[in-house]
Amino acid sequence: MALKADSRIELNDGHKIPVNGFGTYAPPSYSKEQAKEAVMAAIDIGYRLIDSASIYENEVEVGEGIRSKIADGTVKRENIFYIGKLWNNNHCPERVRPAVEKSLKDLKLEYIDLYLIHSPVEFKPGDDLFPQDANGKVIFHNTDIRETWKALEACKDAGLVKSIGVSNFNEKQVELILKMPGLKHKPACIEMECHIYLNQNKLLKFLKCHNIVPVGFSVLGSGRAPGWLEDQNAPKLLEDPVLNTIAKRLKRTPAQVAQRFLLQNGVVPIAKSFTPARIKENFNIFDFELSEKDMKDLDGVNKNMRYLSLKIWEESPKFPFHDC
Repeated sequence: MALKADSRIELNDGHKIPVNGFGTYAPPSYSKEQAKEAVMAAIDIGYRLIDSASIYENEVEVGEGIRSKIADGTVKRENIFYIGKLWNNNHCPERVRPAVEKSLKDLKLEYIDLYLIHSPVEFKPGDDLFPQDANGKVIFHNTDIRETWKALEACKDAGLVKSIGVSNFNEKQVELILKMPGLKHKPACIEMECHIYLNQNKLLKFLKCHNIVPVGFSVLGSGRAPGWLEDQNAPKLLEDPVLNTIAKRLKRTPAQVAQRFLLQNGVVPIAKSFTPARIKENFNIFDFELSEKDMKDLDGVNKNMRYLSLKIWEESPKFPFHDC
């Protein structure tokens, strides 16, 4: 299938997700109002997938941005595909539906298109987003993730969310859900860090076998703003020499080529920027293709390197990234 700007991929539950998306996370140095303005610009440019999460604490503004573009006739609600996420303090089954309802209230939307468990790591249940003990260590909890999943299934059955999935899970953690007794709804998507330095080939093969669509974040690497990047010495993905050689030959930007690589690998890339010109540039990835050699060369720069390693959570019994 030739990919176009309005192409969509059918999920295993019959709903359809756009093939590229706009991310709304930003470090504290950005204002929440900027998120609203960026969402409006992204929709004007052509993005129909908007990715956010309750922990970003900007769903009110993101919702305002979406609803303003519905109100002015740019899009209809059914044209927008909104992704929301369940934060780590709400894994206990009785906290799942209230968390979904809180997001819906903030967004002022009637439903969420795709709702993900943000991470397999669970914090102490409660209203504290980052609970800590007297020594400043995160307080973890260990609800069976399958019980959390059942509560998500109930939200889907109630029509609060259209599709459900996971984020930052490893293969074994996804398998735990797939093999659970009485499974009603398979994960439709998994959102994960994915880029030329972390191509996720093994996990992608597993997901394809189970008809689970991969959605990639940090597809352009990571910004250097404080609170965004864990390792300030990490290599800058967009300066990679192989990526830049291909981009120069194709007369494209490194960001466009990095996203096109994922697109041709079957990954839905989520790019984020609050600059309209950059948002437009990131969206324009449909009028060129990478050759088989280009794909092989970019695959060869893989380092199994994460920009978001979450090492501060590795004492959790459900920490997913012991591989790298």
